[in-house]
Amino acid sequence: MRVLIIDDHAIVRRGMSSLLREHFKGVEIGEAEDARTGLAAVMEQPWDLAMVDINMPGRNGLGLIQDLKVEKPALPVLVISSHLEKDYALRALKSGAAGYVSKQSAADMLVTAVQRVLSGRRYISPALAEQLAGALAGESAATSHEALSNRELQVLRLIALGKSIKEISADLALSAKTVATYRSRIAEKMGLSSNVELTRYAMQRGLVD
Repeated sequence: MRVLIIDDHAIVRRGMSSLLREHFKGVEIGEAEDARTGLAAVMEQPWDLAMVDINMPGRNGLGLIQDLKVEKPALPVLVISSHLEKDYALRALKSGAAGYVSKQSAADMLVTAVQRVLSGRRYISPALAEQLAGALAGESAATSHEALSNRELQVLRLIALGKSIKEISADLALSAKTVATYRSRIAEKMGLSSNVELTRYAMQRGLVD
């Protein structure tokens, strides 16, 4: 069994590696610190599972999942994120992930998720299952950021982290004009005009670490 862990925090990669080695005998583990090196590793070697974080420098985890599904559609992807399921799980599943686990989850939940995804099934936690059921029943009120595209959500997070248009442009390898357009779309969709309001919204909903 070969597992690739793609996360920009070395201590997280080390912890995941230790947990996998404890529960899966003979597992081989590779590591990548961002989407670029993660995609390169997937293209260079065969893997049974990719474990991907959402927040990484450059292209984020959602974008990486889409890239992986294009290049290696059979490779199962399990998202391991610091964000709560209610904010990113549905986006990750729609992007092609086979499962989503919060980093705050118990170790046995992560092990169960890995086992299920490796067996060719999806992993949905009880909390996410309840959320999905509520959405289907019309019980969940949509929040403003759910109307944003994955790229718009990424720009919103960077705005909330205090980054300027120029800095976001450099981080995402986009022109300043394109970033400004994203920012205008975000403000229009969410009905929030200032960066202070956008930042407050993102912080209140746990969209930033």
